[in-house]
Amino acid sequence: MTYLKGRARRAGAALAAAVTWATVLAGCSAGGSGGLDVDRMLGKPRAPEDAIRISPGDGEKGVRPGEHLTVRVPDGRLEKVKVVRELDARATAVPGHLGADGRSWEPDDPKLSLAARYTVDAVARDGDGRRSARHTTFTTQVPAERFIGYVTPENRATVGTGMIVSLAFNREITDKAAVERAVRVTAKPGVEIRPHWFGKDRLDFRPERYWKPGTEVTVDLGLRDVEGAPGVYGLQSRSFSFTVGRSQTSLVDAARHMMQVRRDGELLATVPITAGAPKTTTYNGKMVVMEMLEVTRMNGQTVGFGGEYDIPDVPHAMKLTDSGTFLHGNYWSPEAPGEVNVSHGCVGLRDVKGGSSDTPAGWFYDRSLVGDVVEVVNSQDRTVSPENGLGGWNMGWREWKAGGAVK
Repeated sequence: MTYLKGRARRAGAALAAAVTWATVLAGCSAGGSGGLDVDRMLGKPRAPEDAIRISPGDGEKGVRPGEHLTVRVPDGRLEKVKVVRELDARATAVPGHLGADGRSWEPDDPKLSLAARYTVDAVARDGDGRRSARHTTFTTQVPAERFIGYVTPENRATVGTGMIVSLAFNREITDKAAVERAVRVTAKPGVEIRPHWFGKDRLDFRPERYWKPGTEVTVDLGLRDVEGAPGVYGLQSRSFSFTVGRSQTSLVDAARHMMQVRRDGELLATVPITAGAPKTTTYNGKMVVMEMLEVTRMNGQTVGFGGEYDIPDVPHAMKLTDSGTFLHGNYWSPEAPGEVNVSHGCVGLRDVKGGSSDTPAGWFYDRSLVGDVVEVVNSQDRTVSPENGLGGWNMGWREWKAGGAVK
């Protein structure tokens, strides 16, 4: 195998003041249902609040998302309704529709946004042909608690075929179904993609098998105003996408101290490795490259060991699990790769201090992507847990699908 040089890059209002149409003089009216409308008998127009009835009322604060926005007239017909929502310093028109009789208007989406200011302008003509207009405002509830999901991978990244879409929430989610429905993951070319919950604060998505190279994946987060737990509402409403690159999978045989690297199904190289020593073995199973670091510090105390090691300049480090498993360059045990397992659970490749593209570790790093799969076999350890890193490929498809909240 020839180690090629070159470093691969990590994939990585304007609204004018609302216009109120012609305002009419207010008069006194008598009677409720069945009573006399004195103003109408005298040819006087109704007060705007009676001629055009808007709910929620003018000046109301803390309106909850479940309340309905309606505009109605007791008789006649609505000529025009304009509703504007001001949210996050942006003003947008709220689409809606008239009822069949022309006497009522409702928004197409009945749910109000949180932390928003609504302005309603309506014009109507009553049964006698008189026009009236009304202008109201109200504000919706600003929840004390919000939740967001930290998403993997990054927007516009090019990733390996083993990438799993993962949302880590900053708060526990109790209404998993509501949150799950608000997240949509789609692919071109199309493929079935299913969700799986790990605990109450993590939601992952993947297809049955690794993505096909060239697949474009889009993640739509419609979490804003979704109540994920009592009184805790989502904040995000955005979309992002990523591209699946070439296929590369690597098979680490801990017993043989070797790693086979395959590109698009063909054997690219066989690389000597060192895996976990007998007392600190490496997990078996499929692990996905989560992060790539040209150099990093590794301290055993951060992953549950004592003071056995603290290496400030580990080169070509690729994170495989949340618990601290890496595939990285090893310059301190140059004779170990290919011969003996000496690590504390990581997979080590021969390297030099400071790192070099001419070493096995540098060669592999330069040809890797976040999302590539590294599978370990023949280690005297258990299989890595599916929730440890992006380990979901270690779970069968039926079990994976059973982990969704929406049945």
